[in-house]
Amino acid sequence: MLNFTSLLPSRVRHALKLVCLVLFLTTLSTPVVAEGPRVTGSDFDAQAFAALPVEKSYTFQKTLTEGTWQLRRDPNAEPAPGEMAIPKDGWSILIEPKASVPLLQAAKDLHAYLDTAMQTHVNLETAASLADGAKRTGVIVAGNRAQLPGCGGSLTGIKDYQIIVTPERIVVCGYDDLGAMYGLYNLEERMDLREAPFLPRDLNTVRHSLYKARMTLSGLGWMEWPDKYLAWLPRYGFDSLFDPGYANPNGVKAPAPYYDKMRRQDPARMHDLVRRATQYGIKAYSPILYKYTGTTESIDGLRKLVRDIVTEFPEIRGYVLLTEGFDNATDPWDYKGDMHKWLRDWAQAVGIVTQESHKLNPAIEVLPWEYNIDFRPSQVELKRYAIDQLPQDTIPLVTFENGKDFILDGEHSYLKDYAISQVGPSEVAEAQIAEAKKRGMRGVYAKADTWATWQFGTFPHLPFPYQWYERYKALEKCGIDGTMESWSYGFKPNFVAEIRAWYSWTDAPPLDDLLRQIARRDFGPGSEDLVLNAWKLFSNAIRLDPDTGPTAGGNNAVANPLFFKQPESHIMTLAHSWTDQETWSSDSHLNPYWPYVFRGYMDGYVLYPDFTNRTNVAEEYAKPLSLPVFKKYLLAAADEMEKGLMSYRTAALNAPPSKRVNAFKEVLLAEQLERMLRSNEAVLEFEDSRFHLMKTEDQPGRDRILDRMIAILVDEIPRTQAALETARRDSRLGYEWEEDYMYWPETLEKKLQLLKETLAEQIPTYKAEHR
Repeated sequence: MLNFTSLLPSRVRHALKLVCLVLFLTTLSTPVVAEGPRVTGSDFDAQAFAALPVEKSYTFQKTLTEGTWQLRRDPNAEPAPGEMAIPKDGWSILIEPKASVPLLQAAKDLHAYLDTAMQTHVNLETAASLADGAKRTGVIVAGNRAQLPGCGGSLTGIKDYQIIVTPERIVVCGYDDLGAMYGLYNLEERMDLREAPFLPRDLNTVRHSLYKARMTLSGLGWMEWPDKYLAWLPRYGFDSLFDPGYANPNGVKAPAPYYDKMRRQDPARMHDLVRRATQYGIKAYSPILYKYTGTTESIDGLRKLVRDIVTEFPEIRGYVLLTEGFDNATDPWDYKGDMHKWLRDWAQAVGIVTQESHKLNPAIEVLPWEYNIDFRPSQVELKRYAIDQLPQDTIPLVTFENGKDFILDGEHSYLKDYAISQVGPSEVAEAQIAEAKKRGMRGVYAKADTWATWQFGTFPHLPFPYQWYERYKALEKCGIDGTMESWSYGFKPNFVAEIRAWYSWTDAPPLDDLLRQIARRDFGPGSEDLVLNAWKLFSNAIRLDPDTGPTAGGNNAVANPLFFKQPESHIMTLAHSWTDQETWSSDSHLNPYWPYVFRGYMDGYVLYPDFTNRTNVAEEYAKPLSLPVFKKYLLAAADEMEKGLMSYRTAALNAPPSKRVNAFKEVLLAEQLERMLRSNEAVLEFEDSRFHLMKTEDQPGRDRILDRMIAILVDEIPRTQAALETARRDSRLGYEWEEDYMYWPETLEKKLQLLKETLAEQIPTYKAEHR
């Protein structure tokens, strides 16, 4: 068919497109749902961008600091034949007046949840005794097994609970008050999934906690724990937090030459955090930072530091001794000697911390974490040796997935840092866990990501629930006793963390049943199959991703420039100074030629070319995989994401108005992941092409390379534009508080500017000069 618009002058065609766009946007109050599952990204984005408001940076922090329960009540929901319903008015929550503060907080939280989210009013009352709780009517009774005779006989440890439901009453019995607290939060979760104050009328579930401790970091920032944010933690099954990051809790300066540049703690602020967290049943873990040299002076100094900290903060549950900040005279990454000796010396320092802290409180947990020691698959013996050197009454903190071997097209690689493309445990972690259990140590904890990861460190969560579930099962199978579940991006409420909370206790529902309920709640009835299909395909996609760790591709790909030539300097440079430019840039963590993205402490978050053309930076990035294999699997993962997005977009467009904002954001987040993968591949191919262009002498060869580079630029421009509009509507994207925003919307605008300049000016100029 003849396209008559092609005959019009370009300015007229452009005006006509604008008119059509305006007419299209006027129809967006009621989104058009495409026939079938095939909805393109551009079609969906036009509706989503028009429907979602632009957010200022850090808006998500304000939301989590000031927010409250959202309305969840489905006005059309009716109890099923096997369900009971809490009436709109007339029931009470009943606890004893001597209930602990965390249990009282949970009762208040349930009271507010029912009132706000479920539009159901209950009274909050106390009774001198709950002994007859199983006989009362119209009540939600919550207490520990000593207060509720006849209940909780099979509960065995802290955080265990039993829920018994009849049409007349709900009884929540905890092994202790913490168990009862988590039982009340589980009631909220069950009603949240049902979108109504309905429960199975004959529910009788006994749930045992799988972990002694589940800790997380703040998702807002260093030492940022407002009360309303703290209240989220027990709702998602956490019992612990970790802070102040790289600082001693009593304010003693951390060791040079790096950690002394971190924020120093104000002890009063730490005391306040510990006090407020306790009200929600949350214990605190903290680091101890010290540089151990083995001299008498060093030993005495470490003993004093430990005594001072433990004496000042008796409520702190445990101390993480991470080799970043708690180390020897030489950092393990720089150590040139026998690493076995380094580990023996380090274990002596761990022993001093253990001795001094246990003199004051034997219950304190000492968690040595030798993260910096080589975790490649070939280092099983060394990592097992590290466990053997530790004091018996410590609890090793093992990095669960780092170093896991994988093979793509016959080529070996391994996880270079926290990632979910491989489930784990890694070869070294598996050996360490077995060794700790063989020695009969106090337990073994794992640093294991469970909802987000540094593989895409600027995302609040990653929608790969089937892959995450495999990790949950692996942690349970390995007998992990406790977990640190974020480093360092922290926790933000999300549906994957919600799933994780369910599988941190026994007697959780089958995965597909749980996912189906979440899909119905978040996208609306009728879209369950579409959403589950998308999640399965997303989970398949991440298994194909070859890029692991805190890299430019995983964290910054959508904002990573495509450099054709070296840019002009934008900030201070030292091209003619006696100061070495490369050293200065490394120390300052800034790239003077592209200062819009933080360089990163170790790995640059910009793939910056070697403009001397001695090194193919793209090939170096892909190692130990070859560049063709690396790029092949990036695109394979992106293609699998796009398959899932076809049904995900349709589900969001089908969502009722009350669910559309959240559904649109979930889809945009998944689209941003696909863009990350495609931009990652584009950056690598462009740089590889630029490198070969500079070494190509014949004109036809240069023309072929330039044509391909032009095609890459043309594809990258709309992708970057969509990434920009997405980042403007979701302030969570691009943020990771260790480096604040790794990319801002303004960063994406700078990239767009360079892409267009390269296409319109730089390449044509190069062509003219080389004809």
